[in-house]
Amino acid sequence: MKKNGILNSHIASVLAELGHTDTIVIADCGLPIPSGVKRIDLSLKIGVPSFLETLNTIIQDMEVEAATLATEIQEKNPDINKSIEDLLAGKELTYVSHEQFKELTKEAKVVIRTGEASPYANIILQAGVIF
Repeated sequence: MKKNGILNSHIASVLAELGHTDTIVIADCGLPIPSGVKRIDLSLKIGVPSFLETLNTIIQDMEVEAATLATEIQEKNPDINKSIEDLLAGKELTYVSHEQFKELTKEAKVVIRTGEASPYANIILQAGVIF
């Protein structure tokens, strides 16, 4: 059994396989997941696990170079947007329309679905390198 890090074997496997600039999505429970993109569904019930809890856990194991969010989060969910900015301080954050965001999810290696039920609580994380 693993001693540290992410215990979910599906997430641990995806993170281990990421190369530079590959992307993953952490999504609320309402984001449509494109056909053909792997889904890891963590949702147990509304709010569990939360988007921020999931994001915080993943960025402890993943080297993140940049992230993309929907512009709408700034107005519709400013508290989560601020928390993301704090968690990813020093990383490049890009904002695109929600429609553009959904198009970008088609290129992700995986969409990790949380139980989050607040608007636009979705993020695309781009892998960096550790050297």
